[in-house]
Amino acid sequence: MLVLLGDSTAVGIGDLVPGGWRGFGPILSSAYADNGYRNHAVSGARLADVRRTQLPRALRDGPSAAVVIAGVNDTLRSDFSARRMHEDLDHVCRELTAAGVAVVTVRFHDQGRVFKLPGRLRRVLKDRIDEYNRVVDVVVARHGVRCVDLHTMPGAYELETWAVDRLHPSERGHRMLARAFAAELRAAGLPFGDVSLECSGGRELTVWHHAAWLVLKGIPWLWRRGADLLPLLWADQGPAEVFPAGLGPEDQLPVRS
Repeated sequence: MLVLLGDSTAVGIGDLVPGGWRGFGPILSSAYADNGYRNHAVSGARLADVRRTQLPRALRDGPSAAVVIAGVNDTLRSDFSARRMHEDLDHVCRELTAAGVAVVTVRFHDQGRVFKLPGRLRRVLKDRIDEYNRVVDVVVARHGVRCVDLHTMPGAYELETWAVDRLHPSERGHRMLARAFAAELRAAGLPFGDVSLECSGGRELTVWHHAAWLVLKGIPWLWRRGADLLPLLWADQGPAEVFPAGLGPEDQLPVRS
C-alpha cells in the first residue's frame, strides 16, 4: 500500500477535477503494481500534525511506500523552529523506515520565485526554507530516505507548473511530482511504473486566471500572512548557522530555533 502524509500539496490542492481535488496521489498510485492507496494528508498541516496524527494512522495501514511532504506551513509561522521541525521529521521517518516502509520526501524550492513576494519577506522565508532543507538532508542521510529536490526539478519555476494561487502545483506540477516520486520509489526497489506528464481531466488555467487570483485573493492572503511575520521584517535575524563540513547522520543539528 502507498500512503501519503503531509499538507495541502499532498491533499491534491491545485489539481481540480470534477468531484474535487485529485493531485499526485492517485496518479502515483496508478503507477504502483500494489495498487493500494490511502491519503492521510490534511490541508494546513504542520510537521507536528504529521507526527502526532497522520503517522499513527498511516502505520496502521501497513504500507510498503510512503510520501511525506510537509514543512512549508511551519516556515510561514512566527513560532518557526528548525530544531522542532528536525525532531518531528526525524521521528516520522524513523518510525516509517523501522516498519519497513520505503519513504520519499522533498527538499523545497524558493517559494518567493513563484509567488513574487516582497524583497525582505522573500529573504526571510528563503532563509527558513534553506534551514529546513538542511534538516531534510540530515534526516535523509540518517534513515536512508529517498528525496526529490524541487529546486532542481526541471520546470519547477515555470508558470504552467503552478496552480492559480502559485502556492500549489497545477495538474502538470502534480504529474511532475508523481513522476519524480515514482522514480525514487522504483530506485528503492518497489514496482512503480513511469508517470505520464500529459494532462487530462484537470482545470485549464489562463493568464487571466492568475491575474484575477492575485488581485482578489493573493494580495489579501499576503497581507494576512504578513501580519504573523511582521516582526521579522524589522528584526535583525543574524546569519543562519550552517552545517560544518563532514557532518554525519548522528551529529547534532546546528540550526537556530
